[in-house]
Amino acid sequence: MAERQISSVIAIIPCNDLDAAERWWNGLGFFRPVDQGYEEYRMLSDGAGGEVHLQRAVEGWLTPGSNPFGVYVYTPRVRDLAAAMCPAIIEPSRTAEHKPWGMYEFALNGPDDLLVRIGWPSRLMTE
Repeated sequence: MAERQISSVIAIIPCNDLDAAERWWNGLGFFRPVDQGYEEYRMLSDGAGGEVHLQRAVEGWLTPGSNPFGVYVYTPRVRDLAAAMCPAIIEPSRTAEHKPWGMYEFALNGPDDLLVRIGWPSRLMTE
């Protein structure tokens, strides 16, 4: 029998300011390996299987206030991240909530006005 292959999808996020974007993602627990020397393309990981890649945006591609991109961080660490990011949560409650579509989540305005949703299935959350 063939060995099972694991696959994943990793977002490549265009950024106007790579340093600022990397610092913002560091606040969510995503870091680049110390030996990674690529300054124009940064591969960040949360150490638990989550990854985002940051790349400098083409001049004029990202207009402040109208970024059409968004990412979803799927993690059981929703409560911890909501507590850490509370002031930056863009929903009125400023906390994670159980949504009608079955997710326990919250939303942030990320670098360059990127929509970042962080959640986990409500049925898997322990109170």
